[in-house]
Amino acid sequence: MRCLQINLQRHFGGGEVYTGFLCRALSQLGVPTRLLVHPRAEFWDRLGLPADTERIAVADPADLRPHLPAGPLWLLAHGPLPVELRAPMPDRLRTAIAHMPVQGRDPAAFANHDRIYAVSGWVRDGLKAAGLPVWEQAFYGVADLASRAGNGDAGPRSGLPGAPGIRRASRYDWDQRKGRDRLLGWLEPLSEAVCAHPAFERRPGLSLGIVSRLTPIKQFPLLFAHLAPVLLRHQEVNLEIFGSGGYASVRDLDRALAALPAGQVRFWGQQGNVAGIYRQLDYLLSGLPEKEALGLNIIEAQACGTPVIAVNAPPFTETVLDGETGFLYRDPRQDDGADFGRLLNQLLAGRARPRPELAQAHLARFSFDALVERLRPVVADAADALNPRAMQARTAA
Repeated sequence: MRCLQINLQRHFGGGEVYTGFLCRALSQLGVPTRLLVHPRAEFWDRLGLPADTERIAVADPADLRPHLPAGPLWLLAHGPLPVELRAPMPDRLRTAIAHMPVQGRDPAAFANHDRIYAVSGWVRDGLKAAGLPVWEQAFYGVADLASRAGNGDAGPRSGLPGAPGIRRASRYDWDQRKGRDRLLGWLEPLSEAVCAHPAFERRPGLSLGIVSRLTPIKQFPLLFAHLAPVLLRHQEVNLEIFGSGGYASVRDLDRALAALPAGQVRFWGQQGNVAGIYRQLDYLLSGLPEKEALGLNIIEAQACGTPVIAVNAPPFTETVLDGETGFLYRDPRQDDGADFGRLLNQLLAGRARPRPELAQAHLARFSFDALVERLRPVVADAADALNPRAMQARTAA
């Protein structure tokens, strides 16, 4: 059976990490992949793709068809299939992995698919409610930083006062489709060349960290519109932000944090040594929940021994065990951050810090071996759907 995966994202994120693990898992199950990627996506070499994954650069979805192998084919898109490939075909199985919840979005994006695989129960439930053909078992991501280049030892926390190789970098990820971003993206390197790029050092106090792309789905500006007043009352709490975003995302986050004193918040930009970052934090802080699919950073942090503070709502209730791998608090839009403030008071008063590395059964759900086992019946189902009798029956229907 042939599998053709499609991921035309230009920017690196959790979906691209997931794609890499999926190629490896399919390889282990004897299914080679032809992976169609964007020519400007320069990160694939760092993701440990297996030898039987053939990578082909395709700039325009309209140019996909020439790269489809002849014969029965399992089409697997990351996100909805391009419209050009959705027409019913007797020798094609049209499938997609939903990396985003459809709650609050138009589920018609997943019309004309034979199967849809969800990366969390939260995503699955939204697809089911929309009447879409979703696979019942959630396809959780993998918390394995060791296989990604630049992460060194990705094991539990080391307790070191600094993180090797982490220096302040640009907090912007310019969107080259926008004229303003193109111009600023040309000017910013000139200013960065004369700016200081200090190495990261932990500071006294409680260190909360964001390790994420600064994208709209995380809703960080809205989160801190409610949490910044709480942090202002707890100036012994440090906020360390590792990640980059477009001009508007960074601008809005700056505005939400403007009331905090200089030094309480530090921006470090996009970093490669993600495991080293997690181990320097007391807690990882999530964004708001409802636009998230799973939160790869949440499961990665726990695998590194760093507990998580997250809103008590799906999908975070799938990935955080309250009191064991982190703490869940009430949505700050409901109480203006009062429950978050109570939690900070408890932590500063000496409440015991969870040790996620002890929750082995929980972490095992997000292992590579678990992904392989979840894929096993999916591969069998795809093979059955592509056998000649099944294709004839589907054509007759």
